[in-house]
Amino acid sequence: MAELLDNRVLIAALLAWVAAQSIKIAIDLSRTGRINFRYLVSSGGMPSAHAALVSALATVTGREAGLQSPLFGVAVVVASVVMYDAAGVRQAAMLQARILNRMLDELFTQHAFSERRLRELLGHTPIEVFAGAMLGLAVGFVLAR
Repeated sequence: MAELLDNRVLIAALLAWVAAQSIKIAIDLSRTGRINFRYLVSSGGMPSAHAALVSALATVTGREAGLQSPLFGVAVVVASVVMYDAAGVRQAAMLQARILNRMLDELFTQHAFSERRLRELLGHTPIEVFAGAMLGLAVGFVLAR
């Protein structure tokens, strides 16, 4: 267990994720005046916790294992795929869910069906991903040796 707690790569990634989710709570608090702990486990929003996690992971891996190490290469590829997915594929799914929910709203106003809405907050805008990546880089630089 002590070895796990001494793993700077893991600690940096988790700390960046917690920081991003906490920032989401603070942003929502400033908008609504209420604390919503749902943001600790939700996807979407500013900043991207996925981007923060993987960029912290890649940053600490690069600083500790070296930029020429295979581990750093793997971390950068994983980070790239995760951030592309967050801003690309999941963003598209979010837009489709929003359109389908509008269609369902129109249908339900004319017919008596039970309404089950699709989850819309799935993806991130490129700015949310960029902000998460910058947060992850900052955490990674602070925690790397």
